[in-house]
Amino acid sequence: MIRIRRVYDPAFEDEGLRVLVDRLWPRGVRKADLAMDLWAKDLAPSSELRQWYCHEPERFPEFSQRYREELRHALTPQHTVLAAALHGNVTLLYAARDPLLNQARVLQQVLMHRCAARARRSKAS
Repeated sequence: MIRIRRVYDPAFEDEGLRVLVDRLWPRGVRKADLAMDLWAKDLAPSSELRQWYCHEPERFPEFSQRYREELRHALTPQHTVLAAALHGNVTLLYAARDPLLNQARVLQQVLMHRCAARARRSKAS
């Protein structure tokens, strides 16, 4: 299962690998206080894309498309997050205010798609 949660929400026991997917450290959160296993800056949107998007809802469709393109190169088959998603629970952590229009939601969809594709290939073998 691949979940997404704000970094400001409390952690639960069954969340599996907890991965921060923001390029910048979240405001107001001490590193010692964030229950996290991995900070995957390499899976966060590029600084240029993040600055262009600026959390403007009307830009989200294009942001999502551009970010998916970045993920095509960043999310390799050997990436720790993809491997964890294939074998257990993963929780993607983000700091954005909007729970629907953020990079973690896009990454969640990409991971789910890749996991489903891998499962289909396994069944066909």
